[in-house]
Amino acid sequence: MARVACIGSGNVGRAWAVVFARAGHEVALYDADPAQVAVALPLIARTMEQLGVSGDIRAASSVAEAVAGAIHVQESVREDTEIKRAVMSEIAAHAPMDCVIASSTSALPGSTFMTHIPQPERALVAHPVNPPSLIPLVELCGTGVTSDDAMARSRAFMDSLGMKPVTLTREIDGFLLNRLQYTLVAEALHLVGEGYCTAEDIDRVMTDGLALRWLSIGPFATAHLNATAGFKGFVGQLGPMMRRMGEDARTDYDWDQPLIDSIHDQMAARFPVDEIPDWQAWRDGRILAARRVQDS
Repeated sequence: MARVACIGSGNVGRAWAVVFARAGHEVALYDADPAQVAVALPLIARTMEQLGVSGDIRAASSVAEAVAGAIHVQESVREDTEIKRAVMSEIAAHAPMDCVIASSTSALPGSTFMTHIPQPERALVAHPVNPPSLIPLVELCGTGVTSDDAMARSRAFMDSLGMKPVTLTREIDGFLLNRLQYTLVAEALHLVGEGYCTAEDIDRVMTDGLALRWLSIGPFATAHLNATAGFKGFVGQLGPMMRRMGEDARTDYDWDQPLIDSIHDQMAARFPVDEIPDWQAWRDGRILAARRVQDS
């Protein structure tokens, strides 16, 4: 057992706490808002019960207390460069010098808020998929000054947790998953905004279409298996269509607030905002069922 610190107790931070605790580590959870921790702890307990695991997770009263003796610190605070810079400074001031300091940032390059700390070579991005307690992918990305040792240690640590790490060779906004995800969502906004379909139609295209193929294999493997001649045959036959649709896609679609409000209302009719924690639990159960299919 080793100590791991989670700084930030929102959706991602509390899910990371579950990941570390179920692997047998002692977890210190800190949030600048103590009330947020009070909300997070019962939600963590519910997730752990759903997973059938137990663990040692306790609240810390300060960053210094949380990171004392830690082998790994996972920062999951608001996506704001200045806030993250300040939090990283405080973490680095108190964490052991051999401790890896990782950020859960979804889009911000680590070099914009992690290179000013003492020994910046120990800091990197470990971007999960929400919730990491159920979805194993984690994207590891250095800052340009991150050491090979820190990258290797972080990858080995993630492997030991049962996570599935991928390593980026250099920084890019959004990393891999969000660049793919946001590109798809942007085109989905274009299709809904121009009246081709409803938001519910888009979700059905994914859940009853693409997701069934992508559950066990990705888009490259899907294309490879969709053609008797493999990937080269797929591109040879459909490549011109792919290029044409790629040029026609509106990933820069100028969506407006009325469109966002309309989609929100459609989603809230099915998933009321004041019931989101309960619907998150429902979602988590579906993810667990999908994981069982993947592992079969």
